[in-house]
Amino acid sequence: MFRINNGFLTIENVRDNMCPENVLAPLLRRGWGRSKHNILLIVLVFSSVVGFGQDKTELENQKKQLQKDIEFTNKLLNETAATKKASLSELNLLSSKINKRQQLINTILREVDLVQRQIDETRGVVKALEDDLKRLKDEYAKMLYYAYKNQSKYDRLMFILSSEDFNQAYKRIKYFQQYSKHRQQQAKAIEEVKLALESRTDELAQKKTKMAYLVEDKEKEKIQLSTEKEEQGKMVTTLKKKESQLKKDLDQKKRDAKKLEKAIARIIEEEIRKAKEKAAKDNTTTTTKSGFALTPKEMELSGQFADNEGKLPWPSERGVITAYFGEHAHPTMPSIKIENNGIDITTDKGTKARAVYEGTVSAVVSIPGAHKAVIVRHGEFLSVYANLEEVTVKMGDKLTVKQEIGLVVTSREDDRTVLHFEIWKGATKLNPTKWIVSKK
Repeated sequence: MFRINNGFLTIENVRDNMCPENVLAPLLRRGWGRSKHNILLIVLVFSSVVGFGQDKTELENQKKQLQKDIEFTNKLLNETAATKKASLSELNLLSSKINKRQQLINTILREVDLVQRQIDETRGVVKALEDDLKRLKDEYAKMLYYAYKNQSKYDRLMFILSSEDFNQAYKRIKYFQQYSKHRQQQAKAIEEVKLALESRTDELAQKKTKMAYLVEDKEKEKIQLSTEKEEQGKMVTTLKKKESQLKKDLDQKKRDAKKLEKAIARIIEEEIRKAKEKAAKDNTTTTTKSGFALTPKEMELSGQFADNEGKLPWPSERGVITAYFGEHAHPTMPSIKIENNGIDITTDKGTKARAVYEGTVSAVVSIPGAHKAVIVRHGEFLSVYANLEEVTVKMGDKLTVKQEIGLVVTSREDDRTVLHFEIWKGATKLNPTKWIVSKK
């Protein structure tokens, strides 16, 4: 039998103590198991990175849009800063800015939460990689020890030649080949894990820096929000002193809104009457629940308009919604309710209203005190653009998406440019904010 000779293992030692069944197979099994673990780890990390990436992009886009809205609102507020004249329009703008500022803070908080989750995730990956690296190094050290003890080609050759039969000799050759290959793979795996660990450690440092900036941004925005709320409170106090004038203005606006509503109702009745007359002569028309008798082409247009809910462009190129659809409490007189059939969009001087979808101009009406309004029909749907000074379209005109309709009035009282916009389905008023594209 062989013995230890000058530090080298003899055949006896290899066969009894370091044989493939006792050493090589367990190491190879552990090594291959570790490779599978690494693959699973990489898949999980990649999946989380993709998910985080999508969330990050969405939050950053929201943040950019909110910052743009706040900047634009500031521009509108600064246009009349010289007059320092407190008005309901001014208060609405300021309230809109405060709302956007609060949304921005909430978005930053969500981003902080996301980055914290990324930091926790990265820490977990770093720990797993460190554990992997330690295991790989331990296993590699055992391999090196085994290789050192069996570096004699003579011993290996004798080990193979001492096989009981050809099949056993072939297996021993394959074990040596597999072991040699696995040593190379193990060395490569150590380098790869080292690089991944370095990359993740750097990433962790970057995430911590990002977190610090976000927390700083959040604090700045909170200070700004506090200042704006203070300003809002002062403005409300000033406007309350003008309560009698505000009530007078509100009553006038209610009368103007009723006039516009009656005008729209008359136009809808007229459109339905015309459609029924047309239907009596043309049996291809279809009568909808809203009462319109539509041709196949009008039915298609109506369906297309309905399919674009939440996707329609804004009726002005830029703007801030300063009065929303439905019933709301008055900002300075909570006991008084304000009813809005659409939305009010405050925008720049010189802004032109534009069609939100293709359609036909049903009417151009003049409302005393409320200027001009254009009503565009899209099958059984109607879009209304009011508070216009100059109109560039006429009844019967075919309009395309975003085609200019007319110039929005700039008030002489408070120097504000406000477009009133409504959407109807037959005689039913709809909430325009659900139809125009959301600024996310």
